[in-house]
Amino acid sequence: MRPDLAVLPPRFLRTKEAAEFLSLSARTLEKHRTYGTGPAYRKLGGRVVYAIDDLQAWTQRGAVTSTSDPRGSVLPAKRQTLPDRPQPGRYAR
Repeated sequence: MRPDLAVLPPRFLRTKEAAEFLSLSARTLEKHRTYGTGPAYRKLGGRVVYAIDDLQAWTQRGAVTSTSDPRGSVLPAKRQTLPDRPQPGRYAR
């Protein structure tokens, strides 16, 4: 292995390491992934990995400068309600 590659920081983190990076529990990050409210991730084979740049971009979406600022755009890790509209292929009742 080339010695200059050994000093490079990791570009992708597994769920546990990404959660530690964000100061969240791994379960909370999994919930964000399930509900579509979390950072972008990639599937490599059967593994879920997060790019550090994506984790940092996701945290920036929640940045505010004071308590009177409108809430950031990072949603909580729970199922989000969708606006009332008929689903494609379903009959309205």
